[in-house]
Amino acid sequence: MPEKTLEATFDHAEITSDSVTGSYAAANEVLDAIAAQGISYDEVTQQLEDEGVEKFIVSWSGLLNDVTTALEAAK
Repeated sequence: MPEKTLEATFDHAEITSDSVTGSYAAANEVLDAIAAQGISYDEVTQQLEDEGVEKFIVSWSGLLNDVTTALEAAK
């Protein structure tokens, strides 16, 4: 998890225990309603995954660059 995301979660999130059990049927109703509107859950989640991976690659490349620069400066 990126550091900024972790910090934001720590600062603003309210972490509760199991919030999934008991809402499975309602979640399926929502997904069915979305599909009825012609929106593909699979396509949306794939796009989000692709964008997330792309952003991770940019962040990772930046981190590697920063570390490489710091190591070179320390020589």
